[in-house]
Amino acid sequence: MKLDDWLAHCERLHPKTIDMTLDRVATVRERLDIAFDCPSIVVAGTNGKGSTCAMLESIALHAGYRVGLYIKPHLVHFQERCRVGGAPVTAESLAPHFEAVEAARGDITLTYFEFTTLAIMRRLQHEPLDLVILEVGLGGRLDAVNVIDADCAIITSIDLDHTEFLGADRESVGREKAGIMRTGRPVVVSDPVPPASLADRALEIGAELRQLGRDFTFSGDRTQWQWAGRGKRYAGMAYPALRGVNQLLNAAGVLAAFEALSDRLPISAQAVRTGLALVELPGRFQVLAGQPAVVLDVAHNPHAVAALAQNLDQMGFFPRTHAVFGAMADKDLAGILARIAPLVDVWHFTDLPMPRAATAAQLEAAFLAAGLKTPPGVETHTHASPLQALHAAAAGATAADRILVFGSFYTVGGVLQQGLPRVTAGAAEPKPPTLH
Repeated sequence: MKLDDWLAHCERLHPKTIDMTLDRVATVRERLDIAFDCPSIVVAGTNGKGSTCAMLESIALHAGYRVGLYIKPHLVHFQERCRVGGAPVTAESLAPHFEAVEAARGDITLTYFEFTTLAIMRRLQHEPLDLVILEVGLGGRLDAVNVIDADCAIITSIDLDHTEFLGADRESVGREKAGIMRTGRPVVVSDPVPPASLADRALEIGAELRQLGRDFTFSGDRTQWQWAGRGKRYAGMAYPALRGVNQLLNAAGVLAAFEALSDRLPISAQAVRTGLALVELPGRFQVLAGQPAVVLDVAHNPHAVAALAQNLDQMGFFPRTHAVFGAMADKDLAGILARIAPLVDVWHFTDLPMPRAATAAQLEAAFLAAGLKTPPGVETHTHASPLQALHAAAAGATAADRILVFGSFYTVGGVLQQGLPRVTAGAAEPKPPTLH
């Protein structure tokens, strides 16, 4: 079976998309004997996980280490989730590990996420690696990644998302994220105002808590920034290549994690500077040069969209902003729309190829029903796909305008199916794409 066949098989296996238990995954992991003989870092949080993982990878690569990374979800191709040495593995190399999981599970049912997580971790296990980085999916305590006892944990921001699984307040969400902590091992918390449940759990199990503002700090001006930890300092650093108001929070947590692992994984100051300067992560406030400018961002909860709105505000003046938006139906649509509506002049709502997704018509209805403060004469349109929505946005834009594509990974991924889009103001069809 090819990778696409295995992915289709995984989608049929379990009646639930999300099954918040860990016993089944732990049993199959034990049968497969999945473990890593090099340092490992697990990253959880509401927002900032992907950026944190990308910075960890980039710095370690520039320090000369061979790095394995599990990051999700993918934008276009599934194999983007599994990276070795800074590049996605091939689809062909993943298939045997799906076969191994299938053989090991017996009569145990696994969700798509659980099955694919085990296959990717087994794929990474079979590489000679110096560092493994694993991004947690939903929550932490009962996430499939949590079957690994990581050498270091990072918890980024804590906010409300997936409340039906994680709880309706930050303290409850914090308790779920804190499930990745391990006794006697470092846990870095880069949320500037963390819920008390994180420190409580660290104290309860004897984890080594490293908290922003107490164990490490950062500051900066318009041109450079500096970081100080328990025993290390970096000064006069250029800002990370990833754009956005929260990237220094993420970078600060990354440096705290490397400090915690410095006895096993020493990192030079040059590797830090180069790694942060050259880090890349598609779809995280990614600005494509051209006229009109195109911004791609996978912000899909109110906290992330508030940061996106702040980033957009700092871009300068654009006569009009055209937004392409698609999202899952279970998201806080009113909260998302409220935070960014004042910046958007034309909305292009889009369907997505997922049963969980809200339809374009539902998104438009949610926007109109909210009665939000919007620019005068705001327009709304609906489309069958993100690419169609982007084409329509380009057709209605001038060269001085801005097009924002945001929401679900499927929204941003939908406009990247054929490579980076090159839109032309006033044209219904984009120029031929620039391939990755």
